[in-house]
Amino acid sequence: MWKLWVGSFFFSFLAVVAGCATGPSPQDPYENMNRVVFTVNDTLDTYIAKPVAKGYRSTAPEFVERGVGNFFGNLGEVTNVINDVLQGKWIQASYDGSRFLLNTLAGLGGLVDVANVAGLEKSQGEDFAQTLRYWGLPAGPYIVLPILGPSTATDIISIPADWATTPLTYLEAETWRYRLTALEYTDKRKNLLDAEALMSGDKYIFIREAYLQSREFSAQDGAVEDDFGGDLDDLEGF
Repeated sequence: MWKLWVGSFFFSFLAVVAGCATGPSPQDPYENMNRVVFTVNDTLDTYIAKPVAKGYRSTAPEFVERGVGNFFGNLGEVTNVINDVLQGKWIQASYDGSRFLLNTLAGLGGLVDVANVAGLEKSQGEDFAQTLRYWGLPAGPYIVLPILGPSTATDIISIPADWATTPLTYLEAETWRYRLTALEYTDKRKNLLDAEALMSGDKYIFIREAYLQSREFSAQDGAVEDDFGGDLDDLEGF
């Protein structure tokens, strides 16, 4: 039920945003609305998510952090395999599937990345939005979602499919599902702490360009021209 509520919320949000296309950038026609949502998200991040991530990094032993990252990365291999198949990437599907089986069976449920030691390095990953892009659907406009942050129209359409291919979705014990989900996002936020030092100029534009560049890189399997920072040139001395 909560998933239906969240899904309805997102699509209602899109309906509101659809009437607010006033941004100057073709990729970001809803910039005015996006900046409002971004400001709210940034405030929540500053006072909640970031402090929690810092506390986690400062208190958790390194082997615990590594194990947590490995565990959630291993769960992500399920989504990778499904989307590999949907894109007809049979060799990659076999590769990612082998990683999942090896780490699950021999790596304490994924806590230890034994597949990497065996020569099966982690791939860049696949999701349903990348599958839609593979089959010709454009990325669509850039949209900042409440709490979830940067996204595109295609990324949002893909949310239900990504949920459906996430093993944690089917964990019957709700308390543990919520705890593990919170831990996963805390781990992801922790991984972004060092990257913040690279930010410069307009934070909104910097994150937008970084996100769109990253998503395009993933959708094209790395075969893109690096024009990151093109819009940032106008921000020198900002």
